[in-house]
Amino acid sequence: MADSRAQAPTRTYSYLGPRGTFTEAALAQVPEAVGQNWRSVNNVGEALGDVIAGRSDGAVIAIENSIEGGVSVAQDALATMPGLRIVGEYLVPVNFVLVARPGTKLEDVKVVNAHPVAYAQCHSWLDATLPDHGHIPATSNVAAASALFETELADAAIAPPRIVDSYDVEVLARAIGDNPNAVTRFLHVSRTTDIPAPTGADKTSLVAELPVDRAGALLELLQQFSTRGVNMSLIESRPIGDALGRYRFIIDADGHITDERVADALLGVRRFSPGVMFLGSYPRADKSPIEFDEKYADGVFAEAREWLSGLLAGSTSGTVSP
Repeated sequence: MADSRAQAPTRTYSYLGPRGTFTEAALAQVPEAVGQNWRSVNNVGEALGDVIAGRSDGAVIAIENSIEGGVSVAQDALATMPGLRIVGEYLVPVNFVLVARPGTKLEDVKVVNAHPVAYAQCHSWLDATLPDHGHIPATSNVAAASALFETELADAAIAPPRIVDSYDVEVLARAIGDNPNAVTRFLHVSRTTDIPAPTGADKTSLVAELPVDRAGALLELLQQFSTRGVNMSLIESRPIGDALGRYRFIIDADGHITDERVADALLGVRRFSPGVMFLGSYPRADKSPIEFDEKYADGVFAEAREWLSGLLAGSTSGTVSP
């Protein structure tokens, strides 16, 4: 008898390829992506464009590195491509190897293929070991290695350690990253409007613009969070592009949109910055519980609303009788 059970729909996820990249390693951590179609793309814009166009159900993109800071191209894309929602984040330890075509020796290396971010993270090692080397930028860490077999412009490439599983390369040096504790944070982005349930270890991301360029404007934006006891784990400025001195701010706030203190802070930001864009509330990758002063607990906000309701109802004490 033929199996009449309904088959689960096949989903597609876009990631910066080709196979073997750190982004693929991040995608492997996304539970709903396991066993689904993985679509390799050339850049962040293409990955997010796939999601907006419906070619993919989700995309994983790098957003921040512990050494280099925010990934500006990803921040700008999220701020200018509407209809996207962050639903998760994942951390990938970052380390690099220097690889070359078989038979190449370290002393033969004059030019290195490398993604600009990877190159920056290995700069000290390169300057000490290959002080006269040249650099050819690559679109990804894996593309840097694959280019060794497409052209002889470079003698070696900076790549992830797993590159040896995909290409016949010779490892000339291992652990060449300047910081052994380097970590890259990746985001899982989709079109859904559903917000993941709060876990107590959450993060809320948004983009906000200053309404005017004047002294104290940025302070007013920051006060929307500080006066509600909401910590910001990231705030970075990016030029809007329509005029000099005009910036938008990428903000990660500790907590979930359903937390009273976070919701109240977002209302304050919306009143202050009509250009605010909510990017999502989602579980933190490190699962670290959010710590905050109890005077900003949900019950405190609820009691304050009850007090105000009592005043509006005519209570002389400002409370509502049970």
